[in-house]
Amino acid sequence: MSYLLLLIAAVLSVVGWINDSDGLTTASWVVWGAGILLLILRWRRNRGRFASLEEMEAAAAAGNTAALRSLAMRQKLLGDFTEAERLLRSAVASGDVEAMWEMGRLVEHRDGLKESEPWFRMAAERGHFFAKRFFRPGHALNMDGKNPL
Repeated sequence: MSYLLLLIAAVLSVVGWINDSDGLTTASWVVWGAGILLLILRWRRNRGRFASLEEMEAAAAAGNTAALRSLAMRQKLLGDFTEAERLLRSAVASGDVEAMWEMGRLVEHRDGLKESEPWFRMAAERGHFFAKRFFRPGHALNMDGKNPL
């Protein structure tokens, strides 16, 4: 999308310059700005991603919590819940709040909501938005209002 906007901006710039049109030149500047902004946003979004599985595994071996969590999610999708749990526990030990949430989801899937409560509570106490919602009165882990955070 950003490359298309930059191409359109280039065309508008050339046509505006050839026709000596202030309107087209102004429009080209707006489109240039939007295209560059989208490129910056794409760069920021992809900055923390891993280029390959090997790179992710190396980062996980070095203790990168995002890599540990990503590998755990991969193992979960592949059906290896034991390995997913091991990786998530490593990330949780490093204080990764998102891993706490994912650990709660894994335990909930395997053992039910009641067994996952400590993991969701751990995430909620550290500010995880969705985990905190579980403990609001009338919600999943606080149906009767007697189990607040």
